Amino acid sequence: MGSETHVLDLPVIDFSNSELKPGTNEWNSLKSQVQKALEEIGCFKALFNKVPRELQRATFDALEELFDLPLETKTLNYSPKQSHGYIGQAPMVPLYESLGFERAHILEEAEKLTNILWPQGNPNFSKTIQAFSKQVSELDQLVKRMVMESLGLEKYKEEFLNSNYYLLRVMKYDGPKSAEKNIGMVPHKDPNTMTILHQNGINGMEIQTKTGEWIDVKVSPDSFIVMAGESLNAWTNGRVQPAPHRVMMTGSEARYSTGLFSIFKEGQMVQAPEEMVDEEHPLLYKPFDYGEFLDFRQRATKEVPRPDISLKAYCGL
Repeated sequence: MGSETHVLDLPVIDFSNSELKPGTNEWNSLKSQVQKALEEIGCFKALFNKVPRELQRATFDALEELFDLPLETKTLNYSPKQSHGYIGQAPMVPLYESLGFERAHILEEAEKLTNILWPQGNPNFSKTIQAFSKQVSELDQLVKRMVMESLGLEKYKEEFLNSNYYLLRVMKYDGPKSAEKNIGMVPHKDPNTMTILHQNGINGMEIQTKTGEWIDVKVSPDSFIVMAGESLNAWTNGRVQPAPHRVMMTGSEARYSTGLFSIFKEGQMVQAPEEMVDEEHPLLYKPFDYGEFLDFRQRATKEVPRPDISLKAYCGL
């Protein structure tokens, strides 16, 4: 029964009010909804209208242009860090292809990465992904502020926000040309702090509940999937749950999606604040360096049979 997909849905939280301010009744109501969703399932759908439809369309047009580049060009998107550079169609996930743009919300960084793929320049591409990343990063920071308020950790707000950087991963899942579901991405939890996903009109994302059931997620154009990662689970000492998820594809149409990943900076030690540890909540993880955790995952994925690459396996108590 645990592998069955049920027609359930994620909590929907509406962030569309442009005048949303801390301390107001609406802020406190949304904060409670965020806390409940992240504690119970680690994930929710955010309605967020600060990314205009025109920018959304331009972003997905830019992704099609990007993935149409020759393979030898896409592989120039290289990074020694796991899941930061180009990932091609591997035997385990043959439908999946992805590229990474570190700090894409900063125009100079977006241009630097763009010029590697288009030596002659492509200002339309760099400006589009920069504008998109910047707007989505505002949602990320809004949610994090609510999490910290909910847990009474406001004094760590600036330190925590400044300890993270953003990676924009853009993804393409080929349609398997079949009515049967095929794996586009194997079940996993994101190792980073928080992920905000957005997709074109092709669904396929599934989230696993605590009972092992899979939710087939349907999203509207203005909705973004907000997911907690293992690092946020560690920093909150288990208060926030990481969301297991996968992508299952059907049909012939390609699915394009974006993921804005919030990630602890290299050399940053991740440790739960002392307020999160008590008799009812003993410490779950040893302090760890996120970069070293990524190195552990990268080494482990090359081993056969594949070992456990979770944060618990790396530094759990």
